[in-house]
Amino acid sequence: MNTASSGDQSTEAVSSTKGFGGLRVAAFEARFANEMARLISNHGGQPFVAPSMAEVPLEQNVSAFEFADRLLRGELRVVIFLTGVGTRALFKVMETRHPREQIVAALSGSTVVARGPKPVAALRSFGVPISLAVPEPNTWRELLETLDASEQCPALNRLTVAVQEYGVPNSELIQGLRKRGAEVLQVPVYRWTLPEDTSPLKQAIENVILGNCEVALFTNAMQASHLFQIAVQMGVSERLREALSRVVVASVGPLSSQALRELGVSVDLEPQHPKMGQLVAEAADQAQALLARKRTSGARHRVEVSLSVQASGVEADEKFLDKLESSAFMRACRRLPADYTPIWLMRQAGRYMPEYREIRAKNSFLDLCKNSDLAAEVAVTAAHRLGVDAAIIFADILLIVEPMGLGLRFEKGDGPSIEGMIRTHADVGRLREVEPEESLSYVFDAVRKTRAGLRPDIPLIGFAGAPFTLASYIVEGGASKNYRHTKALMYREPSAWHDMMASIARSLVKYLNGQIAAGAQALQLFDSWVGCLSPDDYREFVLPHTRQVIEGVKPGVPVINFSTGTSSYLELVREAGGDVIGVDWRVDLGDAWSRIGFDKGIQGNLDPLILFADPATIREKARQLLEKAARRPGYIFNLGHGILPETPVDHVLALVDAVHEMSQR
Repeated sequence: MNTASSGDQSTEAVSSTKGFGGLRVAAFEARFANEMARLISNHGGQPFVAPSMAEVPLEQNVSAFEFADRLLRGELRVVIFLTGVGTRALFKVMETRHPREQIVAALSGSTVVARGPKPVAALRSFGVPISLAVPEPNTWRELLETLDASEQCPALNRLTVAVQEYGVPNSELIQGLRKRGAEVLQVPVYRWTLPEDTSPLKQAIENVILGNCEVALFTNAMQASHLFQIAVQMGVSERLREALSRVVVASVGPLSSQALRELGVSVDLEPQHPKMGQLVAEAADQAQALLARKRTSGARHRVEVSLSVQASGVEADEKFLDKLESSAFMRACRRLPADYTPIWLMRQAGRYMPEYREIRAKNSFLDLCKNSDLAAEVAVTAAHRLGVDAAIIFADILLIVEPMGLGLRFEKGDGPSIEGMIRTHADVGRLREVEPEESLSYVFDAVRKTRAGLRPDIPLIGFAGAPFTLASYIVEGGASKNYRHTKALMYREPSAWHDMMASIARSLVKYLNGQIAAGAQALQLFDSWVGCLSPDDYREFVLPHTRQVIEGVKPGVPVINFSTGTSSYLELVREAGGDVIGVDWRVDLGDAWSRIGFDKGIQGNLDPLILFADPATIREKARQLLEKAARRPGYIFNLGHGILPETPVDHVLALVDAVHEMSQR
């Protein structure tokens, strides 16, 4: 926390200029809430001050005292300091009961890890020897890598590792330490907690999300932390993050700005001097220009979308773009309220439709995928006939393996077959990284033609196989019941496995971004086979590579992360990334969403075989799923896997109609 800025209540920076010009300004100051409101008003703004903190007496910090007691007993082998301000606050608490010399001596007997330059400086000021300093960019990833690579740090298995926290706990770091066998002692160091009455803070969040705010002022790091803590409880953290991208965000200084950026919020202004009065004065002077620039930037984003759609041959006027962005599907992807629950179905263009069978009778499956005119016709026909709320490109997840240097055949009755399987480190060296503009241009042509053929209110979903599912096909040579060769490569040659997965991930990023450029509005990653893994194997061998793909996708394009058989580790699937998490029918939708977190969207999860029941049963099962979704924004109705070939088309139509009818708001 930047205590110097929080404590400044001077008005020396106040001018008579009505700089805000009537803009609505949210602030989260607690100790000087009245002064903040007065400053905003004096500068021509409409203030809404929602205190985000309440001060906690230092002598009540139980966690800090437990840490001190265990440290002095020699029970803590590794101590990790994450922030400079938290380090100083922790010492201040401990020194109310123990002499500093005893604390420093106890720390000297432990491995002391400092995440970055600020905790390094704080520890040195107390005379604490630092065992490991984490290099830039000082994230939890570098911290874990530093621990793994260091000879100074003992193996963490069965050791107690203390982590000094200041703000929201770092769940990725905690999980990483526990994965290495450590017992983790979390040491939250607060001089501040949430206020007893959080209703003003909730109202401020709603104001920002609803667009009733143009400027947001932050005078310390803890305000940002508490704001998002409440937003998570409300299930609106992603919506808040998105809304703040349209607001002028002003931060008093580097610590506050760092906290905001770590929460995914861009900072538009820092004052020349880190004082509350200076912050308000400079925000007032610059807010109008910054807001205009942000709105221009938003318009530029719309131009980029327009150019992407125009590449498909569509006249992308404002009305067209509004229909796309305001569609029920896109609003659900962004966790915004919609008039009804959107529905689309995996394999909605497939063998159960007579139109598809007619085309397929004259073309092999691969020929159909590579004929962009036919692929577009199949996708558009299915979307329009069924009345679904999104179309998905007609392709196959394995098309990418041919440009990797492998053979691909689809054999009648036996499914896909891969030639040139990868089963050793030497084999991995044969894989070529894909340049999709050259080798997969027919897919991009199909995207453009599909987008051109769709109604303007139907978004188009691009897709690819996730790294693990592609890797399992490549290693097994096709589908598998036990994934023996896949797991053998993982366990026997983990470095080869990670090299292969990283290569696949890099190719997928280029492939998916190419689909976006051709006209796709959203993406889905299919991880159909990953459920064969244990949670630990998923965490080690899959999660980093899936995350690499999702983080590489062009910002602003929603990603649906769909997997099957992962009900035992949905929390890890969430950690891998995605705006929406797709779940199969083996898990209760309500329970799944609760575990994933309501700050993510969810897609699913009707058992595909229910479509073989009578229409009344189909309707009842759909009603039950809609009730589990509880009308929360962010729900996309789908099956738990793809439509089966023999499914009656009339039953699919009945499902779509039922979902639309029963979910009307």
